[in-house]
Amino acid sequence: MAEAKGQSVRSRGLGGLAYTAGGIVAVGAALAFLALFFFWPVGAMLGRGLGDWAVFEQVLSAGRTWRIIGQTLGMALAATAGALLLGVPGAYVLYRLDVPGRRALRALATAPFVLPTVVVGVAFRALFDDAGPLGFLGLDQSTAAVVLAMIFFNYSVVVRTVGTMWAAIEDLTPAARTLGASPVRAFLTVTLPQLGPAIAAGGALVFLFCSTSFGLVQTLGRPGYGTLETEIYTQTTAYLNLDVAAVLSVVQFAIVALALIVSGAMSTRTERALGLNVHNRAVPIGRAAVPALAVTAATLTFLAAPIIALVAGSLRVRGQWSVHNYLALTQTGAGFSGGTSVLEALDHSVRIALDSSVIALVIGMILAFALSRRAEGRWARAGQRLLDTAVLLPLGISAVTVGFGFLITWGASNTIPTSYIVPLAQAVVALPLVVRSLVPILRAIDPRMREAAATLGASPGRVLATIDLPIMARSLGIAFGFAFAISLGEFGATSFLASPDYLTLPVLIGRLLSRPGADNYGMALAGAVILALFTSAIMFLAERVRPRGSHGGIL
Repeated sequence: MAEAKGQSVRSRGLGGLAYTAGGIVAVGAALAFLALFFFWPVGAMLGRGLGDWAVFEQVLSAGRTWRIIGQTLGMALAATAGALLLGVPGAYVLYRLDVPGRRALRALATAPFVLPTVVVGVAFRALFDDAGPLGFLGLDQSTAAVVLAMIFFNYSVVVRTVGTMWAAIEDLTPAARTLGASPVRAFLTVTLPQLGPAIAAGGALVFLFCSTSFGLVQTLGRPGYGTLETEIYTQTTAYLNLDVAAVLSVVQFAIVALALIVSGAMSTRTERALGLNVHNRAVPIGRAAVPALAVTAATLTFLAAPIIALVAGSLRVRGQWSVHNYLALTQTGAGFSGGTSVLEALDHSVRIALDSSVIALVIGMILAFALSRRAEGRWARAGQRLLDTAVLLPLGISAVTVGFGFLITWGASNTIPTSYIVPLAQAVVALPLVVRSLVPILRAIDPRMREAAATLGASPGRVLATIDLPIMARSLGIAFGFAFAISLGEFGATSFLASPDYLTLPVLIGRLLSRPGADNYGMALAGAVILALFTSAIMFLAERVRPRGSHGGIL
């Protein structure tokens, strides 16, 4: 009996060793994926930019370079300020006040963030062009339009980041009011210091997203007035100045890295502050809330306006209501020789998104399991923190940088077929969000459940199949949905890598906008509506299966 028991223990030990070895192999494969398809392309881009000091110095000494850097920072800072000015009152209304229909209003505030950037750009073109509702303002393809689109896209980041904190902090304003402070003074001296970390974290995150808004600037900005990302694209595709593009990529990488560091530090402070507080009940609406309510109502109207203009514009042809633009989706548009129709591009996008989502989900699951396990020992904990940083890096690196890196590594080597490069690049872009969606659920699983199953003789694989996977099934669904939606609307990296005979829908919409003619413009509007419907439906389904209390991902 003792011998049999010893054999059983040894077999479980061997099984554990095999499982550990298998786990090491799986994590090694995931790390190899990151090394080959993220660190090598980005490293090659950095090496090319810094390799020739003469070119580096020449590019940085050019006045045009500093003008583009100024435009990039200026638009990002202006949009960040606008998002904070509108988002903080919105956070108060949607997360602190007892407002009727609060869940629906939160959904409306969040909707712009899940839309592809190319859709947002086309929507603002429809709002501000000569035939649009606000065409009389003369803002079509202006810097102001780009900044407004950035605010539109990132408003929900501030609302969610600040609102979560506002709902949790202890309300000390009644005490301040009792001591004679006015509502404004109570806010500035009591509430604002409590919200400071969340406001700083939201602002840093918005700046990060605004400085990497390639799709918005490319579709909405006027020719000749761009950002670092659009200049990198122009130098690469129009002038074939890869060395100049590499230097600009290094500059853009430095700006994004700085924003990512600040965002990470502020997010950590916010999480610590949230850990010290409990959620409070919503407070009733009072007179002091009227200004915030007015600002939020105006902002929500602003959020709805571009989408309404986009849908209405897609149904207007030469001043008449018509479905002609949708009937033309099977055509390639005026000025194209052969080429791809909108429906064909949608088919390409769906196929590529499926491939990239499967890749991101498989790699993301492996990395999420590694990050969710309790690390024993100082070196194990340090390695886990390093892995966490490595996994999240693609979230802070511009998709344009990833695409350019792929172009000068895998695109130049011809070792991978072109049809595989785009899904791999999109999987890299989507991977951090997949991991962020899965890790909280895995960490929430009671380890005693796994220990009890192992005690009853279940192998590690059976524990995984009977405990972990059933619990995280809904999170797997939302992670796949997020990855699919991101890949479907991805524009930055795909602009560099898409084959001319296998264009994705976002890239085709951008090309339709750049072509003259009302038919091309109408098809771009209709294509943007189709893309928005697809991504919104996917995100809606993903949110429907989100586990209660789960807040994985950015929003």
